[in-house]
Amino acid sequence: MAASRHVRSLLHAEPAYQGELGSVRRITADEFPMLRRMAIKRLVLAPGAIREPHWHANADELAYCLSGELLVSVLDTADVFGRFTISAGEMFHIATGSLHTIESVGDNDAELIILFSNERPEDFTLQAAFGAMSDAVLGNTFTLPAGDFAPIRRDTSIARYLVKRSGPAEVPASAAFPDPHKFSIAGQTPPIDFPYGTAQLARAQFWPALRHLSMYSIDVRENGMREPHWHPDTAEMGYVHKGRARMSILDPDGSVDTYLLEPGDTYFIPRSYPHQIEVLSDEDIHFLVFFDQPTPEDVGYRAATTSFSKEVLAATFGVAPDAVPPLPLTPVDPLIVPRVNDLDPVK
Repeated sequence: MAASRHVRSLLHAEPAYQGELGSVRRITADEFPMLRRMAIKRLVLAPGAIREPHWHANADELAYCLSGELLVSVLDTADVFGRFTISAGEMFHIATGSLHTIESVGDNDAELIILFSNERPEDFTLQAAFGAMSDAVLGNTFTLPAGDFAPIRRDTSIARYLVKRSGPAEVPASAAFPDPHKFSIAGQTPPIDFPYGTAQLARAQFWPALRHLSMYSIDVRENGMREPHWHPDTAEMGYVHKGRARMSILDPDGSVDTYLLEPGDTYFIPRSYPHQIEVLSDEDIHFLVFFDQPTPEDVGYRAATTSFSKEVLAATFGVAPDAVPPLPLTPVDPLIVPRVNDLDPVK
């Protein structure tokens, strides 16, 4: 099967950083020109590694923890500060311009999938911000002698991404408390729960901190299928965590792009493009579906056909009314449907 214009491998993307402290791999519009209002990153932190303090000038950040134990510190404004722990199945949200850092505080590597609300997110680091100011300016800022800041390096063009913590992490007991930046999506009772698949939803109605992004954690079993659908006012960017899948997308020019997805793949679907996903292996597929709206909406094929009379559908499909299949009345999109037919052959 030919490579798809809608898919890139995040797992094998060119690393922005790779070393003993972990790795940073990202896909932006520079590598994936189709992207609009979204970019994605995979961050791996070794024990004791820190994603250096930084902020994003033009993007909110929405992160999902796949593994590990993390301590996240966030300064939103001069008087709004949060510090909280994150583990597998939990998420955090960082607003544009908020200073934050991520520390690996467990005994094993930590892995995050992070979405940004811009196709080319821009970063500033605290190290570069200090380096941009003279020793005298910093001294005046902190009421200290200018010479105290002489060790601060002046190179503002180099992002280290990951730095090493000396000594054990300081994790206050309060870091386990609830925090508005944090959301346990894995602990949510699935709003969509069928024998053939489930969906947990990180969206504004469940997590008020969300302003520009949202995410669904979807698990589809071998006997299930993500219903063909489109999103009227949101693009979709997905990351395959587990399993193998097949997806089809209809483009406005009438071409159909059907492709295979494997763990580590990410895909992008522009607003209102019809698409569908199905399992290709005995293993369930688990994928993270990110949206560029805090409350995404779906239009599924079942609800679409429910909206019209049999006569309208017959005329649309060029058949007699009695040839229209007995389509079920579906006032609410199911999102996931049972697979009652054999899979089409993989070409």
